[in-house]
Amino acid sequence: MKELKELTRENIWNLAPYSCARNEFSGRNAKVYLDANENPYNGPLNRYPDPLQLEVKKQLAKVKGVAEDCIFLGNGSDEAIDLMYRCFTEPKVDNVVAMDPTYGMYKVCADINDVEYRTVSLNEDFSLNADNILAACDNHTKVIWLCSPNNPTGNALDRGAIEKILKDFEGLVVVDEAYCDFSSQKPFRTELSKYPNIVVLNTMSKAWGSAGIRLGMAFASKDIIDILNKVKYPYNVNALTQREALELLADPYEVDKWVRTILLERSRVVDAIKVLPICRKVYPTDANFVLVEVDDARKTYEYLVDRGIIVRNRNSVHLCNGCLRITIGTKTENQELLAALRTM
Repeated sequence: MKELKELTRENIWNLAPYSCARNEFSGRNAKVYLDANENPYNGPLNRYPDPLQLEVKKQLAKVKGVAEDCIFLGNGSDEAIDLMYRCFTEPKVDNVVAMDPTYGMYKVCADINDVEYRTVSLNEDFSLNADNILAACDNHTKVIWLCSPNNPTGNALDRGAIEKILKDFEGLVVVDEAYCDFSSQKPFRTELSKYPNIVVLNTMSKAWGSAGIRLGMAFASKDIIDILNKVKYPYNVNALTQREALELLADPYEVDKWVRTILLERSRVVDAIKVLPICRKVYPTDANFVLVEVDDARKTYEYLVDRGIIVRNRNSVHLCNGCLRITIGTKTENQELLAALRTM
């Protein structure tokens, strides 16, 4: 890995971050708050939230097995994705490399930040060729994006291929593990010390059933996390989100039950779809969704919409011709989907 200073934009490295009022007395006993121009009424929402979400990180560290100072929390994982561009890529100069197909926000954020986005096609079976990814890089490649399990394909990437990229690439490698709770593959967040150039993304939106609170996370070395915290907006995670996250983290075993239930339903739904006349192929999945190739994706999609059942039409996505992406719902929701498909 190159020196972090060399990977970071010069203006970001030299940036003096905004100092929050709440940071200035950190560690001291305080009972009268007259520093932040807050309204003294309507507590506790009259107070600004903890800018570094320390209590949430403390609990998250226990659940995820990651040191508190190696955790960044943001307004969804999308904030961390955007910050990777803002911190480490120079607009109109640097580039990033990503596999194709994959999660669309990597490219959206590249376009917003005016950074070249290079794509490398996955193999026909959606597997990753590490050599092809590395061959697409040059001296201006700052970040490689990997999503495992991948969206929209659902498969976990070969661990050996990811490890090769981590070892051979001198820049930063982002491994998005939003769906890792549904996979049997060992998460890379447990190996931060082994790979100093890795940034692992995770979220409360999937296994934790909390897409509505918009809490995403990045795990990386303390030095990388410090740079992300330097650039983020001062109070980027609101008090309501932090409070809800603490309640969820207090009972991680409930989440484990949700995941087990979803995995059982996933097996049932996959087996049922495979025998449908319209089904051409069901791709292997390590996520809470399944990618299905059908006879006529557009017709099937519209048919389901007319019956109030919404899936994702991925027919126009690279390598996903004729495919629908179907999220695993409750047993009742899944049964309604299957009943509709059986009557086409």
